[in-house]
Amino acid sequence: MSDIKAMLGGLSVEEFLEKYWQKEPLLIRQALPGYQCPITPEELAGLACEEDVESRLIMEQGGATPWQVEHGPFAEERFTNLPATHWTVLVQEINKHVPEFALLQDRFSFLPNWRLDDVMVSYAPEHGTVGPHADNYDVFLIQGAGHRRWQINRQEPSDDDLLPDLPLKIMKNFQVEEEWVLEPGDMLYLPPGVAHYGVALDDCITVSVGYRAPTLGAILSGYIGDALAQFDTDVFYRDPDLKPQDAPGEIALDAREEFRELIRSLPMDDERIDRWFGSYITDVRPGHFVPEPAEELRPKKFKDEFKKHGELWRSEYTRYAHFTDAAGVTRLYVAGEEYEMYGDGPKVAQMLAGQRVFRYKELLPYLDDKDLLELLTDLYNLGALYFPED
Repeated sequence: MSDIKAMLGGLSVEEFLEKYWQKEPLLIRQALPGYQCPITPEELAGLACEEDVESRLIMEQGGATPWQVEHGPFAEERFTNLPATHWTVLVQEINKHVPEFALLQDRFSFLPNWRLDDVMVSYAPEHGTVGPHADNYDVFLIQGAGHRRWQINRQEPSDDDLLPDLPLKIMKNFQVEEEWVLEPGDMLYLPPGVAHYGVALDDCITVSVGYRAPTLGAILSGYIGDALAQFDTDVFYRDPDLKPQDAPGEIALDAREEFRELIRSLPMDDERIDRWFGSYITDVRPGHFVPEPAEELRPKKFKDEFKKHGELWRSEYTRYAHFTDAAGVTRLYVAGEEYEMYGDGPKVAQMLAGQRVFRYKELLPYLDDKDLLELLTDLYNLGALYFPED
């Protein structure tokens, strides 16, 4: 926890959460002193050329229109033909492709993993920017290389504040409340809705660790949609015992009572809601996938391979979470799947959902448990765990 306190500029986790989380921006000088960015601009451009990498190129100037947005993968020649200034290349979910960025997320272990979205890295030459805008997520902006000037305004912009007919939500009139120049190792935390404007002052790499919450609409519609699956929703409402009524425009009490009971019949108990949320929040999002291993292993072969490699990594393509219910049953969720954990299972669930790297000696005490070995093997075959050489 002392490392976390140093990263938070001397604040305890409790102080940071109480005073700043989702409330106020916070600049922390040398949050990561001596930080060496694990990727160069050339390597970032190379990633943006790969088929399975999500990337964008934003050109404030020099494109066919102002604020032109292009989506990767890009041809290598695209980067050799760019103007000298006023553009930015961004790579989303770089934690899937560069292990150092996956491990960077562990520095934020004081926040729940289910809120973590991804790590994004951007490179821009001098004057490069994505414009003044606001996001609907919490973000830690780490200066990886070079210098960037950040300006903020705490007033969340409305649709009327945005430039029309653009692929980006760029603000028309950005009023500066505060500004700072970040150097390598500095970090700026921004809560949702705080408008910000970052401009590269030289060749500049910024690392963004983002925490995104689901919308209330997504949660409610997801749960109700799942609950409705147990009903035959194509059956029509019937009222064979309909009584005559004097006022044809009235919805009679007996009809209202039937509809009340129908809606109340949706399962709303705590256990069902909790278990649904565990699956929902760890599920693989639409448009995403989990790479499967080249070879499916049996438990004995998996154990032998684990011993040979010495390490096992958690896949950044999957999300893990766990909780213990009111009956004392620990439930592990991986990529939307639920696993009930018994015996030493709760300890293993906490390890799997709380770490990214597992050493053979660390898990060895649990590998003689047939159920736990089968679970680890299943997760490997799912693609949720992998050996580093894979």
